[in-house]
Amino acid sequence: MKEKVIIFSAPSGSGKSTIINHLLTGFDNLEFSVSATSRAPRGEERHGREYYFFSPEEFIAKVENDEFIEYEEVYAGSYYGTLKSELARIWEKGNIIIFDVDVKGGVNLKKLFGDKALSIFIKAPSIRELRKRLVNRGTDTPEAIDDRIQKAKKEVRYASKFDVVLVNDNLEECLRRAQELVQSFLSK
Repeated sequence: MKEKVIIFSAPSGSGKSTIINHLLTGFDNLEFSVSATSRAPRGEERHGREYYFFSPEEFIAKVENDEFIEYEEVYAGSYYGTLKSELARIWEKGNIIIFDVDVKGGVNLKKLFGDKALSIFIKAPSIRELRKRLVNRGTDTPEAIDDRIQKAKKEVRYASKFDVVLVNDNLEECLRRAQELVQSFLSK
């Protein structure tokens, strides 16, 4: 099972974090890959826990030093990526990596890892439902929600490039299905 990876991508508000957290509590050998970003921490976020936080200059220097397995400029001036050292850290423990990445990163990671990767795209049942979830979450301004919706419309175009598309219209069913998919993948 060494060096297998599970890749999750989804528009904001699709339920991806809820699904990933459920899987992390259900499988002892799964470990979350902490991404790096050039954005500032929000709220209670801490370096090394939710993200590795770097200034844009530090991030670009790491890119130039070939320290990332993948990275993207997800929003203008905001970079996100996966450090090679993070993969080594998790694999040294003998664990399977779970990625939470943007759609381009997900597609790139799947190409890189091939059969050693299970890529899952999580989708809300509709854009209208997605907007409702984002509003109810209460963490974004109306302008930020509009931006996330526009981005989501572009992201869903990548769904077919993933091994599996899970529509999160019933959370319990989606959690059960995700668990089955991961169990099947890990048993190969």
